[in-house]
Amino acid sequence: MSSDGADGAAARTDSEWEAVFWDIGGVILGLESVQGAHAEFVAQLCDRYDLETTVEEAVETWRTTVGDYFRERDGTEFRSAREGYHRAVAAIVGEEVPREEWEPLFEEIVAASIEPVPGAVEAIERLAERDLHVGVVSDVDDAEGKRMLERFGVREHFDSITTSEEVGYTKPDPAMFETAIEKAGVAPERSLMIGDRYDHDVKGADESGLHGVAFGAEDGPAVSYRIESPEEILEIVDGTRDG
Repeated sequence: MSSDGADGAAARTDSEWEAVFWDIGGVILGLESVQGAHAEFVAQLCDRYDLETTVEEAVETWRTTVGDYFRERDGTEFRSAREGYHRAVAAIVGEEVPREEWEPLFEEIVAASIEPVPGAVEAIERLAERDLHVGVVSDVDDAEGKRMLERFGVREHFDSITTSEEVGYTKPDPAMFETAIEKAGVAPERSLMIGDRYDHDVKGADESGLHGVAFGAEDGPAVSYRIESPEEILEIVDGTRDG
């Protein structure tokens, strides 16, 4: 539903929007805090196994292994992040490490380290007070995504959560957006999708009939709105700002 700027969307009022869907990483979850959590986990892994490598080298191995794992997938086929982490642990340690040995430490560090994007929690809480569907559409492992939302105290404010693990595909596959729309029971053209990646979140949503809201995403014809803070979504929903 491409529009030049937001010509077709600017005149909408709060009663005309039926749903707002959120990506998690980069929109609700601060990505820098995730990177910091992973670096801390790798550092403790090096210490636990007394590895003869620097933390910097081990972090690079982590990033390369996880990145290669995702690049190997077939198109938009879902791949579990936890499996990528499992492979990265083995690459760093030099041998297979049972999940029960590394996952508890990983979960502890992530839970203590991750932070929400400033303004995201407040925006979600205020959206939940309005008469519309508030949902998540995210390329995450199902349990991990829900734990993040619980950690930030916002899971209860979402009417639906659609993850790639559940659907079997990642954005921009239409199945992701179609599943979310079906759960919500709303019209796609009356729905907003907030994302930080143009091709995956914004263009993918646009091609399924939703209006793309770019938060850090690149510009392009699929952008109906651009926001600099998550709280600006309230102005769009309330009809107090143009695109």
